[in-house]
Amino acid sequence: MSNLLVSNEVVLEPNDHKRLSSLCGPFDDNIKQIERRLGVEISYRDNQFKVLGKAQQAVATSELLKLLYIETQPVKGQIPDLNPEKVHLAIQEAKCLEQAEAGKHGKEVHIKTKRGVIKPRNPNQSQYVQNIVNHDISFGIGPAGTGKTYLAVASAVDALERQEVRRILLTRPAVEAGEKLGFLPGDLSQKVDPYLRPLYDALFEMLGFEKVEKLLERNVIEVAPLAYMRGRTLNDAFIILDESQNTTVEQMKMFLTRIGFNSRAVITGDITQVDLPRGVRSGLRHAIEVLKDVNDISFNFFNANDVVRHPVVTRIVMAYEEHERQQEEIRLKKEADKHAQSQGPQEKPSH
Repeated sequence: MSNLLVSNEVVLEPNDHKRLSSLCGPFDDNIKQIERRLGVEISYRDNQFKVLGKAQQAVATSELLKLLYIETQPVKGQIPDLNPEKVHLAIQEAKCLEQAEAGKHGKEVHIKTKRGVIKPRNPNQSQYVQNIVNHDISFGIGPAGTGKTYLAVASAVDALERQEVRRILLTRPAVEAGEKLGFLPGDLSQKVDPYLRPLYDALFEMLGFEKVEKLLERNVIEVAPLAYMRGRTLNDAFIILDESQNTTVEQMKMFLTRIGFNSRAVITGDITQVDLPRGVRSGLRHAIEVLKDVNDISFNFFNANDVVRHPVVTRIVMAYEEHERQQEEIRLKKEADKHAQSQGPQEKPSH
């Protein structure tokens, strides 16, 4: 039944040739991108579109065309161009709709900020946001570009504006990504700011520069390196630990035991990008093993299909994952061969 092809017809109103041209893109590039990514065929005449594909994909594509056509509404008399990035992100949302039709994830959660509504763009992101809302401690683990940190900061801003918490605390370990930067000039803030810049960027986008500065001055928002969490108990706070793969086991335990009453914590990281010295175990890897069965703690694991950046980033992540899988298979085979050699030839039992 699920493999049955259906044909959906969509009429886009009003019938505006300039808007339709923007929707389709030069040489129908946008239409071709949608067909390739969602596995459907699209034909059209004027503002009448026909989508041929499996039922779920056809419904998702029909909704996608409607959403993209809304994006072509004139702004100050100008028809906006739908660039590949906008189409890519809209396709991610369409895939989310397709999964929703199949009943694979629950009610959609939208995050409201001063700059607009932030929506999860795929089922994994949707589940991640739901887990943040429903659990005291949530882990978001996966490659770059999957929205782990961005959605965590958005959830924190939403909780603050709803007055569910009194402050936001953002932290990450100050570990250099494979480079030796030497002694940085300036005071403490200037020394650690480069490590915390992605967190600032997300805050500025959601609240605006001036409001963030005011909240920082009043300590409603605090951004600090992980080392400064020791000895503190954090009540009525939304706490985010970013780049947690670069914590040691001791640092991760220290952070998790700082969480006080009416506080929520989100821990994000990518276990494939550990920058700790050789021989030092990642606190994130250790926490996954130790805490996997603890109540009120959720784990979300993202993969290459959840990347919402340029499509080539998805392919890069998948290539690295495949390479690491092959290397692991080679390592396991070598260990098995070594073990077999150490056993030596087995003597036949004498009769």
